[in-house]
Amino acid sequence: LATQLGWKAISTDALIVEKAQRSIPDIVASDGWEHFRNLETEVCLALKDRDRLVIDTGGGLILRPENMEALKTNSLIFWLTATVSTITRRIADDTQRPALTAGKTFVEEIRDVLTERTPKYQAAADHTLSTDDLSPEEIASRILTIARSHGID
Repeated sequence: LATQLGWKAISTDALIVEKAQRSIPDIVASDGWEHFRNLETEVCLALKDRDRLVIDTGGGLILRPENMEALKTNSLIFWLTATVSTITRRIADDTQRPALTAGKTFVEEIRDVLTERTPKYQAAADHTLSTDDLSPEEIASRILTIARSHGID
């Protein structure tokens, strides 16, 4: 998507890792989720006035209203949805993703997280796109079509 737009792609998680000089699992294990969320908010505030970026955010960024307020000042927000089974398949091998809860199976955790976050995602999103049966290229193409309808070129 960023290439097609001629924009820079940025990952909030990558910026956090760069800022902390540690992996996300290390940050969470050493300092806890609250510290990670503080770093996430710092990154959002640093990005809020920048133009021509495709920003890939971590799923928990939505948990703090100030993060979305910062990003919405200069962004078109897309919520990319998927079923629990699709999400499970996509992130099962992600070694950089620390557990969010203790004592739950991977699928239970995904269900619980979606239950908690879905209303927040719905409220924040300018557009929602179901991605279950789409390739990354198809997702980018659909987002680009919508973005162009908003005058983004």
